Amino acid sequence: MSGRRAIHGLHAVTAALKRRPEAVFEVFLDPARKDPRTRRVADLARSGGVRVHHADAARLDGLTKGSRHQGVVAFVEESTAAGSVEEVLESAAEPLLLVLDGVQDPHNLGACLRVADAMGVHAVIAPKDRAVGLNATVHKVASGAAESVPFIVVTNLARVLRDLKNKGIWVVGATESGATTLFEARLSGALALVLGAEGEGLRRLTRETCDELIAIPMLGQVESLNVSVAAGICLYEARRQRHAAPGRAVNP
Repeated sequence: MSGRRAIHGLHAVTAALKRRPEAVFEVFLDPARKDPRTRRVADLARSGGVRVHHADAARLDGLTKGSRHQGVVAFVEESTAAGSVEEVLESAAEPLLLVLDGVQDPHNLGACLRVADAMGVHAVIAPKDRAVGLNATVHKVASGAAESVPFIVVTNLARVLRDLKNKGIWVVGATESGATTLFEARLSGALALVLGAEGEGLRRLTRETCDELIAIPMLGQVESLNVSVAAGICLYEARRQRHAAPGRAVNP
């Protein structure tokens, strides 16, 4: 029997009800909320055959352990593995992958998933150890992207990166010490963009496995960027290059 987990927040619950209502067991709503977005959640739940319960703010606080729930909590089917890297590569002619090397902050992971969704990333890949998984906070911050972007957890990240290279995917790591700037790098074609954890950056073995290390040009006083901001900048440049030169190979 599949497990259950709680998600909360208007975006996360709405996305779950729109994309996979059959995976939603029940929804708890604060009857004091009368706004259109809350009514939309109730309508989606009822049209999908999902039970709707009224629950006051105190009960919702208990269900979410005090997290900001916006008056809505849902219990959904525990996520199974989002396929495999091989399945993603088979379904994408020119894959664009985001690899996160040990991101532990759920807010950063949620924001990275949201950016990945916006930029058409085919999958987000992360290691099993020393990294956050898809918890309720991630779902809330992702605003639905946790349901739309495959999130693949792997046991050996360096091995996966080597496998990607063997399959002709250009593996590019973003680091402050990169020898090439983002705007000089060739990011069109099949690409795996690798970003590191908060504060620590890419681990040594991850850096050594990449085909190329690039740096984002910094023009102000700050020395580094949040990982989700860096992901957005790098993925947008990759998309810009793909649009400017469709089909161009990344590595000569």
